[in-house]
Formats: sequence, structure tokens, C-alpha cells
Amino acid sequence: MPDDAVHKVLVTGATGFIGRALRPALLARGLEVRATTRHLGRAPRNGGAEWVEADLLRPETLGPALEGMDAAYYLVHSMGDRGEDYSEREHRSAEAFAHEAARAGLKRIVYLGGVAPRGTPSHHLASRLAVGEILRAGPVPTVELRASMIVGPGSISWRICRDLALRLPAMVLPSWMRSLTSPIALEDVVWALTDALEVPLEHGEWFDIPGPEPLSGKQILERIAALRGLRILMVQLPVLTPHLSSLWLRLVTSADYGVARELVAGMTQDLLPRDERYFELTHHPPRLPFDEAARRTLEAEEADAAHPRGFAAREEHWVERLGSHLNRSATR
Repeated sequence: MPDDAVHKVLVTGATGFIGRALRPALLARGLEVRATTRHLGRAPRNGGAEWVEADLLRPETLGPALEGMDAAYYLVHSMGDRGEDYSEREHRSAEAFAHEAARAGLKRIVYLGGVAPRGTPSHHLASRLAVGEILRAGPVPTVELRASMIVGPGSISWRICRDLALRLPAMVLPSWMRSLTSPIALEDVVWALTDALEVPLEHGEWFDIPGPEPLSGKQILERIAALRGLRILMVQLPVLTPHLSSLWLRLVTSADYGVARELVAGMTQDLLPRDERYFELTHHPPRLPFDEAARRTLEAEEADAAHPRGFAAREEHWVERLGSHLNRSATR
């Protein structure tokens, strides 16, 4: 087998929105998966992954977690944490991880970050981009994938838009809702992440992973509402700033207010990709248009509400679908 072949993979942030969906996809690919959590007692008791306790702010816990691994996914962030400036924590965590990954002899790191705007990034986006730069500058070759809004159960950006679209019959539309983004389905993000283990790479490199079409915030709300047969009366108001909008969101959305405030601050300008190089390399462009991704997400959320154990069933669904996809790819 080639020396760069990956067989054992560490997933940090394994209990988060992306990590929960990625774990079964990696297992379906036949990889050995080790997953990290800061609280081992909260880890799932089944699913096929090995669970270990690790905290990126405690570098002494990283060595044992990385030992024997070929590659690692970096899926953690501190935006929702309280206390000191979260960007400082994110930078320290990335530096510690890059150092320990090199000591463990990893062949590759895969990091999921955010799309860089053409202008000055918000505090949140600047921190996410800096983490990518730190990891790519380290000794271990790193693939940084940059996504804007991810459409899937558990996505905070999606939750904000869903709540606005389905809870309000009318709303004042701030000017920044004209900004464009390229939403991508969770399913397509997971495929992009699994593909990242095999992308030819000599040094660190970043790639945008846009969805199939650019949409404004206004269009996103209209599309979500239409899926439930609703229409929103929107009145354009140029003076409603991101700060005032985030205060207003506190009354409307179930998303964490601190996180929502940071995300809204990043929406004052377009978040569009530079190119689609990544999909040219992997030959797996996004398959799900926004409407279909949104429809599936709404259905999954409704199923979860009706059946508290719905996510376990959805993980099995991921294994079945992604396993079938990978088997088809292997036979081509």
C-alpha cells in the first residue's frame, strides 16, 4: 500500500453538528475512527468509533488521542464559549494541535472553516481564517475547506433562517440581507470532508466548497417559507444594522444569542467562493440544490421532534447512503 494511505482517523469535535454526521461516513468508508470529547461520559455508547477524552486547550491530552492515527479532522471552535476572547482560545488550540499532530507523525489534517469575504472579515470569520492559516503553516499537510451556510439539522445559520422564515408573517428586512452566499447541504459537506483524505497534497492548501447556487438572505427566507406554503411580507429598511438585527433575533430564533450575533456580523458582505477547484479535483460537485436540502432538513427536524431518538436513526441513514455512494465510486 502507498505510504500516504490513510486507515486510522481522529475526529475532533465529534459530538458537534458536523462531527456527528462525519463519523458514520468515515466508518462506512472502512476507516478506523477515533473520536474526541471533553466529557467521556457523554459520548455515544455505540456507532463503531473509539472514544477518547481530549481537550484542545489542554495539550497534554492531545498526544494520547493522536497516537497511532494517520489523519485528523479539526472540527472545533470556541465561538459559543463565554469568558476571554474566543479567537485567542481558537489560535492557541490550533497551534497546540499542529504541534502535537507533527509529533504524532500524522500524514494529514483536514479543517473545516469559513469562506473569506472580499473585504474585511468579521471577528468570527477572521478567527476561523486564522485557524486555517495556523494549521496550514504547520509541519503536517493540511486541507482547509471553506464553507458558508451549511444546510442541515444542527446548523445554527440554518436555524436562524428557518426561525425567521417560519415564525414571522412579516418582517423588516435589513440591507445586509441582500448579501449573497452559496449554501451547501450537510450531505455534500460530509462527502467533501471524506474526499479530503485523498486529495493530492504536498503542503497546506485551502479550497472553497460552495453549494450549487448563490442566494441572498432574502431569497433563502423566501425559499424556506415556500416549502411550507408560506409567504413573508418583507419591507426593506436600510438603517437596521447588524447589531440591532442581532438584538431582534434574540426574540425570534431559538439559536444561541451570542453565536447568532457573531454570525449576523459576518453577513454584511457577500460570502462567495473564489472558484470550484476542489470539485474539479474530487469529481464530486454538490448534488443537492438548496430547496431539496432545506426540504430534507425540515423533515429530519420534524422527525426528531416526534421521536427523541431520531438522530440515531439518521446516523444509520448516513451510513447506508454514504456507504452505497463510496461503493459505487470504488467500482468506477
